[in-house]
Amino acid sequence: MPIATVNPATGETVRTFEPLGAEGIEERIDRAERTFRDYRRTGFDSRAALMTAAADLLDKERDDIARVMTLEMGKTLSAARAEAAKCAKAMRWYAANAERLLADEHPAEADVADSGAHRAFVRYRPLGVVLAVMPWNFPLWQVVRFAAPALMAGNTGLLKHASNVPQTALYLGDLFHRAGFPAGCFQTLLVGSGAIEGVLRDPRVAAATLTGSEGAGRAVASVAGDEIKPTVLELGGSDPFVVMPSAADELDHAVHTAVTARVQNNGQSCIAAKRFIVHDAVYDGFAERFRRAMGALVVGDPMSDRTDIGPLATEQGRADLEELVEDALARGARALCGAGRPEALRHGWYYQPTVLADVSPAMRIHREEAFGPVATLYRVPDLDTAVAVANDTPFGLSSNVWTRDTDEQRRFAADLEAGGVYFNGMTASHPALPFGGVKRSGYGRELSGHGIRAFCNVTTVWYGR
Repeated sequence: MPIATVNPATGETVRTFEPLGAEGIEERIDRAERTFRDYRRTGFDSRAALMTAAADLLDKERDDIARVMTLEMGKTLSAARAEAAKCAKAMRWYAANAERLLADEHPAEADVADSGAHRAFVRYRPLGVVLAVMPWNFPLWQVVRFAAPALMAGNTGLLKHASNVPQTALYLGDLFHRAGFPAGCFQTLLVGSGAIEGVLRDPRVAAATLTGSEGAGRAVASVAGDEIKPTVLELGGSDPFVVMPSAADELDHAVHTAVTARVQNNGQSCIAAKRFIVHDAVYDGFAERFRRAMGALVVGDPMSDRTDIGPLATEQGRADLEELVEDALARGARALCGAGRPEALRHGWYYQPTVLADVSPAMRIHREEAFGPVATLYRVPDLDTAVAVANDTPFGLSSNVWTRDTDEQRRFAADLEAGGVYFNGMTASHPALPFGGVKRSGYGRELSGHGIRAFCNVTTVWYGR
């Protein structure tokens, strides 16, 4: 895949980039490793000042980088602005909390004495150079939610971003440099996917994190396992959105949230709700409201504030989505709305907001992730069936449940196979809460204390009597 900015609203190639050669890659790895030796010894106050300076720059340049993101991958301009603001918030959160999250841990005195020690504690130390392999769908946020904790922990980072968002990738490297971080703290590697294995096998690279497809995760995990290097993987998702009868009085709110959850980022979000599992008692009311709301969304120019849904990021992505919908329709699903390209938008990679009913396990869309504004509806008779359908997926990133029944809430929290269970609201990432999944959605956690410790050496320090 060429490294280029291609406007998904028009299909036009805006700018192309030459990938780094072997010499350029070597130079950046060497700089990252040499910088780490000194940077790891800096104090939290110094790192926090640098991270805050980066957040200040990002706030000032929010509109500019938002336009770049919209140009490169098609998210609406309002969503791009919100993404930039969220990144600055996360930077400040880690600047304020990193020292607390990585403070030495002291076991109970009785346990220390029982170990034969005069004194013992646990210290978190940075691992070194971390390779980040990142996707295009949240081109700023996905990177910052790794970079902010990793840099605050004292690591240095190398970014291999998706090849269709090169300008955003270059901006990120420049942002941290202009904020005052040493030159080797965070660098962009403008390379194709074929260069990843060589970088990861380099002995100066200590670990890797990847957000992306299941295939990409398998490839990176395989190399990292062979090299015995730690990884964090955040892969695909096909999150359930369950609606139970106790939410009957809140159907309008639930539907509004369901639409937002499905079409955020033009439907191209791993944590977007994709499978809507509705109890028979409220199914008809929910389905009709949902159909109307999805069908009323405005598809168009992502630079316009009047647009709800812009184009998909790539032509191949739209083709993949079309195949899933066509397969479902051929096997008996009904399209309540959408299920095609907008006739008025002949240029660009647009797809109509779509709701499919009567979905069955015989359809590919039941098992595969639909990465675009396509929702699947399931009618269930009871709680047990709702749990079974929700878990009938190879993924387990997050989940959404609408119920006011506390017994049902306890059951869903205990039995849903996912990294998160969100009641009466929408799954969203926040720097204070751990984020990640189970099953084929990956392993490890980003954000919160779990995220900052992911690339630390958890060191036992023990003093004899």
